[in-house]
Amino acid sequence: MPETALVWFRRDLRLTDNPALQQALACCERVIPVYIHAPDEEHPWQPGAASRWWLHYSLTALAEGLEGRGSRLTVAEGDSIATLRRLIRETGASRCLWNRLYEPALVERDTRIKQALRADGVRCDSFSASMLLEPWQVKTGAGEPYRVFTPYWRRCLPQLADIGTPLPAPPTLPAVPDEVASLPVDALGLLPRIPWDQGLRATWQPGERGATARLNAFIAGPITKYGDGREYPGEPGTSALSPHLHWGEISPRQIVHAIGAHGLADNADAAKYIRELGWRDFSHQLLYHFPGTPLAPLDPKFAAFPWREDADGALLRAWQHGHTGIPIVDAGMRELWHSGWMHNRVRMIVSSLLTKNLRLPWQQGAHWFWDTLVDADLASNTQGWQWSAGSGADAAPYFRIFNPVRQGERFDPEGTYVRRWCPELAKLPDKVIHQPWATDPTLLGQSGPRLGRDYPVPVVDLKQSRAEALAAYERIKPAKD
Repeated sequence: MPETALVWFRRDLRLTDNPALQQALACCERVIPVYIHAPDEEHPWQPGAASRWWLHYSLTALAEGLEGRGSRLTVAEGDSIATLRRLIRETGASRCLWNRLYEPALVERDTRIKQALRADGVRCDSFSASMLLEPWQVKTGAGEPYRVFTPYWRRCLPQLADIGTPLPAPPTLPAVPDEVASLPVDALGLLPRIPWDQGLRATWQPGERGATARLNAFIAGPITKYGDGREYPGEPGTSALSPHLHWGEISPRQIVHAIGAHGLADNADAAKYIRELGWRDFSHQLLYHFPGTPLAPLDPKFAAFPWREDADGALLRAWQHGHTGIPIVDAGMRELWHSGWMHNRVRMIVSSLLTKNLRLPWQQGAHWFWDTLVDADLASNTQGWQWSAGSGADAAPYFRIFNPVRQGERFDPEGTYVRRWCPELAKLPDKVIHQPWATDPTLLGQSGPRLGRDYPVPVVDLKQSRAEALAAYERIKPAKD
């Protein structure tokens, strides 16, 4: 009887550079690709609404790719171990293979499943497919995980030469027996019932083909100006590969290899982009070694930080909906709602306003991003919000507070980004578009909105709230600081 393997797809929704799939093909005559929808097993970080949207189309693209090679995706819903055991019984599979995930709940689940299936006599193997380096590979000289990025990345660089070359996509795959039942992807109910997703559909092409197109477009243009270009939200200076990376439609190894194949291995701007892939790895190693950080500060003194009371939630809602009266912030939050994504520079600006000027807990911002981002990655989301709050892995010897007006003037000097997402401000001159409240009312009346009616007045005084945030930090700051 031919040996059968189950390949359990999770967030590795691609056929290229998929080590679990390649190993299954190398050792077994029959290979059955499986996806199990079990969001409760990710509690309390089940995929948010934007992530579910992406997952629907990514699974659809994976299914089409498998069918084009003679196979098909077996889709199931429910408890993962029960489903795998059922499929093993039905197919006679002797092996189960998957690529690793690193979120705390999923590490625990996968360990439990591997032990259970091995006890059943099924050979289980897992593989590295989504990181440049595994979270446990890079440690300090004392054998501890790094908490500061620069020395972490310095230790990583010599090891990158050993990450290997991407595995090719198989040209054909074995057929899945007809008796192996599958749900249609639609049955998972991932798409919104109310069609709020028009902007997402206009912006993204989920799936391996979309990831490859994004990478090729980035290498063909923006990557050679990435060092400076990534800072300007009104320009196409970033790769926008983060959702494709999160869902495993492309691997970091593929990206690094493609950069080298295009003769950019020694390009300084390309090196800065690869460093950003290193930040992604760094975030995952922090989450792996400090699993409580999605809810608790990495720096324990921030557990006592005096956050503001927002009893009716008005400040949070103004921030969420892009109605703070701070143009660069409102533009970012509206971009997020429309497209499920936000430029990284603007992510830092909006999160600084929430945690420093509004002084609302960073966890509230992290939860909003979790529901609205198509690239909602627990490790990167946690690291980004803790960095913004000042409670995470950061070598800065001071309490960082961004001035959103200065940030807008510096990185959106002509107001291109603000005008796109806040059209009510479109007619304002460049020199005042980032702080319309400080503008001559006569000028506003001629070319701009009426504050408080057409566009909000600021929900917070930036100078006063900055002073209050610094005073709040002094209350938790150790004397030795």
